[in-house]
Amino acid sequence: MEVGALIPTTVFGLFLFCSLLGQPTMVLSQGLQYGFYNNVCPEAEQIVNEVVSKFMRRDAHIAAGLIRLHFHDCFVNGCDASVLLEKTPSGEQVEMDSPANYKSLRGMDLIDKIKSKLEDKCPGIVSCADILAFAARDAAVNAGVLPYLVPGGRRDGSISRAMDTMILPAPSLTAEELTDTFAKKGFTQNEMVVLSGAHSIGYAHCATFGSRLYGDKPHHSQDPTLEPLHAEILKNKCPPSSIPKDGSLGHHKVPLDSITPTILDNMYYVGLEQGKGLLASDQGLMKNFHTRNLVFEYAQNPILWSRQFGLAMEKMGTIDVLTGDQGQIRRKCRRIN
Repeated sequence: MEVGALIPTTVFGLFLFCSLLGQPTMVLSQGLQYGFYNNVCPEAEQIVNEVVSKFMRRDAHIAAGLIRLHFHDCFVNGCDASVLLEKTPSGEQVEMDSPANYKSLRGMDLIDKIKSKLEDKCPGIVSCADILAFAARDAAVNAGVLPYLVPGGRRDGSISRAMDTMILPAPSLTAEELTDTFAKKGFTQNEMVVLSGAHSIGYAHCATFGSRLYGDKPHHSQDPTLEPLHAEILKNKCPPSSIPKDGSLGHHKVPLDSITPTILDNMYYVGLEQGKGLLASDQGLMKNFHTRNLVFEYAQNPILWSRQFGLAMEKMGTIDVLTGDQGQIRRKCRRIN
């Protein structure tokens, strides 16, 4: 199984361990701290890294699931592990039951395994929200980006509502709409384009881009921004019968990045230059003057993109966090205490 990491997993584990040993507990403006668990559970991040690395040796595609899980958590009411809750006292439908998440979240079993190991080692210390942030980082680094540090100190929320996921970016958004959506969470247009590069790995269901192949209304033709030969390849993988008429996702899916589908790298941007972006929201970055220039820049400079990705992911992990006495430390990630 190929995992296109820029550095071997064991080297990253050593980098992480040594970095945390030498890292003073520095408090950030949101109340988060680098090396948060140094004194209370010093092996916490190492345990997360070991479990993620082991899973990825069996299934490299789990990296995309973990990054998406963290994104869907943070973008909806902050990084509080609410996306993991199966039910809440209110009895409302939870985030995982929403159309954006239903039967499409991956990596939850891995998070459960990490939590179990940490509860054995340091009971009641490490939050599920921090586990998500650390696991997404480790998945990204194992998949190819440069190592980056993530602060800890998030606490777990007790509210999860399916209706709140409506703010998640839809695959049909334009570059301008994506810019506005991310700006509401404190991100610049550049950071939005950088984070879009997460689509260098993972899969998309045929239903999420079927209208680009066959049109969404009678007499509507194939999306002209889709490279013709690539469109024919996609049609072979996604025949009309693979796209449910009831609005569900169906079972057919294809890699988001056809060039290096298991490596988190800048080939996503190269694909956009070639008209091979899968989702309308991805290829739409080429329609806006400012985002198109950013696509060109990151297509030419993989190291720059990799560094920027780490910084943007770290920033994402600070959205509306609960810290201090807020929230709780769940004993099991899928239910509140």
